[in-house]
Amino acid sequence: MDVTPRSAVPALLSLRATRWFTQDPVTEDELHPVLEAGRWTGSARNRQPWRFVVVRDRTVRRQLAELGSYAGHLATAPLVIALGVDEEAGGEDAQFDAGRAAQNMMLAAHFQGLGSCPASFFPAANADRAGRLCALTPPWRVRTALSLGHPAPAPPGRSAIPTGRLPLAELVTEIPDGARTAHPATDPEPDGPDGRGVREKRNEADGLSR
Repeated sequence: MDVTPRSAVPALLSLRATRWFTQDPVTEDELHPVLEAGRWTGSARNRQPWRFVVVRDRTVRRQLAELGSYAGHLATAPLVIALGVDEEAGGEDAQFDAGRAAQNMMLAAHFQGLGSCPASFFPAANADRAGRLCALTPPWRVRTALSLGHPAPAPPGRSAIPTGRLPLAELVTEIPDGARTAHPATDPEPDGPDGRGVREKRNEADGLSR
């Protein structure tokens, strides 16, 4: 798929999860751009709180598939990319950033004609088990993995999951400029990252905090 500025948005909108794959292998030339798309994903403070584990081993793929409620496609894909995340170093942003990386990798696969689908591992014990299967040690754990391969038709008798989306009219609201004027005396100030209000920290810095 050749993506130009004019075709970029339609290409993005055409991405769909793929749960059925041929057994044709994913070549290194196909895999490399996918991993590069993950590597260049932005992250909070550029922490890059991820590691990508390429899983070709059939046994490990099957074991990973048993750790998620809807992860069966990991067992049938020729290749899986597990996203290891260091939640201690990445903080609360780590899983969000990992999701950004996963979406970028799915798009890079899609633009090459490959299919992919994310799977998640919960509760935390399953994420820890997935990490061990991928030879990662704490604090690294795997909450997300992507199946990757060449798309195949769904088997007969399988009902297709609806692919439509809610209209923008149901999803989007807007607060126009000037619709609401802040009242500093009554409006609560936003909390900082440590949960304390901005004014509280300012007073503390001035030696006025009690």
